[in-house]
Amino acid sequence: MDLGISGKWALVCGASKGLGFGCAQALVREGVNVLIVARGAEVLQVAAAKLIADSARPTGATVQFVAADITTHEGRQAVFAARRDFDIVVTNAGGPPTGDFRDWDRDTWIKAVDGNMLTPIELIKATVDGMAARGFGRIINITSSAVKAPIDILGLSNGARSGLTGFVAGVSRSKLAASGVTMNNLLPGAFDTDRLKGTMQGAAQKTGQPMDVIMDARRKTIPAQRFGNVEEFGAICAFLCSQHAGYINGQNVLADGGAYPGTF
Repeated sequence: MDLGISGKWALVCGASKGLGFGCAQALVREGVNVLIVARGAEVLQVAAAKLIADSARPTGATVQFVAADITTHEGRQAVFAARRDFDIVVTNAGGPPTGDFRDWDRDTWIKAVDGNMLTPIELIKATVDGMAARGFGRIINITSSAVKAPIDILGLSNGARSGLTGFVAGVSRSKLAASGVTMNNLLPGAFDTDRLKGTMQGAAQKTGQPMDVIMDARRKTIPAQRFGNVEEFGAICAFLCSQHAGYINGQNVLADGGAYPGTF
């Protein structure tokens, strides 16, 4: 299927690896020009090289990168100094740490809200009016399945990402929608990423069980009986960015192998 977005420009955050990289790769393969952002310059440069060398990348698709912390004002300034206008923005920041809410002070909460709520809002604010003026725009926020099914040790993520979800629910239904701008949240469940491995490693250390036992037990809680992979996540993202998805707006798209037990 031709997604109809070849030649568009996309900003993809947290794209040096994991789900962000999967989204950038899928977009590049559709002929989208991408500017990828992450904090680690060396890993980001390697990711950019992989995208450029991808045999499925159309010749005209440009890959640029900016090593910056997108959760800071300075980081966002660096990104918009490289390029101002984007047709597609994929917001993505590393999830806050797990733990017991009794141990989190105000500064911990502010950092979580800055990274997982206020940063996406700042990126949306900086780009949507230009999208509306051009008659096309796609905002994809990578959040978490915990928005629909909260997990007690992910309280920081539950709170900050739910705040973003509420904000998007309102602004996506504003006048921007009639200008061809859609906003959707993409909610990953258990995907085979460093983030998942890190969480499982913490559980292994806490329980004293081997890592493979912990991973297998987690896998068995998923009806699909496997973890997701970044390529299929990227494909979902690319479709939501496509011309064909123009009537999908203000939605929370869950990709979790059927793990969420609810009907709605």
